[in-house]
Parts: sequence; structure tokens; C-alpha cells
Amino acid sequence: MRIAQVAPLNEAVPPKLYGGTERVVSYLTEELVAMGHDVTLFASADSCTGARLVAGCPRALRLDTGCTDRIVHHILQIEAVMAAAAGFDIIQFHCDTLHFPFARRSRVPVVTTLHGRQDLPDLQPLYREYRELPLISISDAQRAPLAGVNWLGTVHHGLPSALYRLQPRPGDYLAFLGRFSAEKRFDRAVAIARMTGVPLKVAAKADPHDREYFDAVVRPLLADPLVEWLGEIGEADKQDFLGGALAHLFPVDWPEPFGLVMIEAMACGTPTIAWPCGSVTEVLESGVTGFIVTSVAAAAAAVAACARFDRAGCRAAFERRFLAERMAADYHSLYRRLVQS
Repeated sequence: MRIAQVAPLNEAVPPKLYGGTERVVSYLTEELVAMGHDVTLFASADSCTGARLVAGCPRALRLDTGCTDRIVHHILQIEAVMAAAAGFDIIQFHCDTLHFPFARRSRVPVVTTLHGRQDLPDLQPLYREYRELPLISISDAQRAPLAGVNWLGTVHHGLPSALYRLQPRPGDYLAFLGRFSAEKRFDRAVAIARMTGVPLKVAAKADPHDREYFDAVVRPLLADPLVEWLGEIGEADKQDFLGGALAHLFPVDWPEPFGLVMIEAMACGTPTIAWPCGSVTEVLESGVTGFIVTSVAAAAAAVAACARFDRAGCRAAFERRFLAERMAADYHSLYRRLVQS
């Protein structure tokens, strides 16, 4: 099958540092190539892939200090994709909704995987207008705010089997990985560390649009002697960071679309302690791959249980549910259904 994968240009594929969507696009693209498909990846020029790469910009836009308008680059990328559309059997976009007017007029099947939250009121009239376009969700929970749209299926994320390895012995710290934003509830993570007395290591980025929250909430908490901020880390550092932790904290307070870091921790055998928001109850099996809690006190009790946690069983659950080859096979099945319809 001739497949086009269209990634956002904000990060390279895979990202050099933080980045979820582009990381998943990378895993999917490489698995599709390994399956023998003819894959073209539309992404930034600093991407690395076994597919044919068509560059939409010289480097990841988030790391390009000369970029002042990211939308311009994405519009030009969409134009390049549609100009080449006749050479594909299917085109898969991972770039939110900017391409919808082009997709409606395409003679080649176009499918969109939604990677973000879908509960924002502004999205409702947009999806009503383009309700015929096929969409793929990354969790069933992500679908909840959207009724009457053309859901083709749900495909949970997956990771390459060898990307992370089981670390059988628990470490002596709690891990928080992601970004500093109000919905990620870093304050809860610090409260858990304080209640348990277990050090908290933090690998997180601070985006410019979260600066007010960072200054008001995060910066004072980073002064706590239990807290160590390591800055933003890349994929190569996650094995030691997540695998070496007693537990991974995911105290989110928003409709989480998926939460890639949960399965990254799972792959290392490290349990995740999370609040039941969005996809969390779909991804985690409480008592098997972590603990689902509703209070800081309950999270603190779960930390104590993590010292006796079956980390090999956690890794086995990852292999059963969240491998990249399963993800690619699921997508391929949906591609075939769309192309044959």
C-alpha cells in the first residue's frame, strides 16, 4: 500500500526532546515500512526515517528561533501533500484540523488521527461542518465530547518492543515527566512527595504560553528540597529516568487523550499513579500497571505499595497491549476498510 504520513512540523520525527504526537508518528511510520508498505513521511527536514522524507521546513519549528508563524509552514506542507496525492492509496494526517478543506476535496482517501483534547467548544461547529471526514481516535474517552462525526476507529498508541527494557528493581524516587501546565497538576506531584517523604525527580519543559502558570505555581514548588528539576529530556534519557523510579506520577486534571508516558513507564516495569481523567482508566489496569486514585492521600498510600509491585507483570501487560506492531496493524486494517469502501 502507498501510504502518506503527515506529521506536525513543530517537532522532528522523532522529536529531539519532548514531543508526543511526532514520536507516535515515527513509531507508526517505521512499523509500516517494516511491514513492506511504500511510505512517504511529510515532516521537518531534521527528521529521521526509513520512509521517503518530504521536508516541510528545514528544522522543527519549536526549536527554530527564526520561525514567527508556524501556520504558514503547515499550510505549505498541506499544499505539497495534496499536490502529490495521486501517488498514494491513502493519506493520514496527524495535524489537527487545518487540512480539512483540502481533505473534503481530495479524490484520494484521507484519514485524520486526532491527538489532542476534543472538549473545546470552538471545535463543535467545525466537526459539524466536516462530519463526513473519517476520524481516528487514540482512546475511546477522547471521543466523548464529539457526537455525529465519522469515527473510523480507535487505535491506542504503541511503542517498539526494544525501545525500553524492564528494570526489575524499584528505585528510590518518584518521577514526573511531561510539561509544566495547569492540567498536568505538578502541584499534586509535589504534594505526594511531601506526604511520603520520597524525593521527586522532574523532567519537564516549560512552554512560553505556560509562563504565567510556571512563575505563579511551578517556580515556588521547585524550591522544595525534595524536588529536583532535570529540565527537558529526550527519548534516550527516559529508560534511566522512568525505569529507575519507584513510581511514575501522572496526576492529571483534564480529559487526557491518551498519555504516552504511561505506557513508556509501563514498558520499564514502573507503575504509574494517576487520577481517573480521560483515557487513564483505558490505559492503566489498576494493580497491574499502576494505581488509579482520586486524592493525594490515596496516591501516597499507592507509593508505599509500589515497593512490592510486580514490575515484570507490568512489562508483560505492556507487551500484551501496547506494542508498535499492534498499533501499525490496527491502522493498516482501518486503511484497508477506508480504501475499499
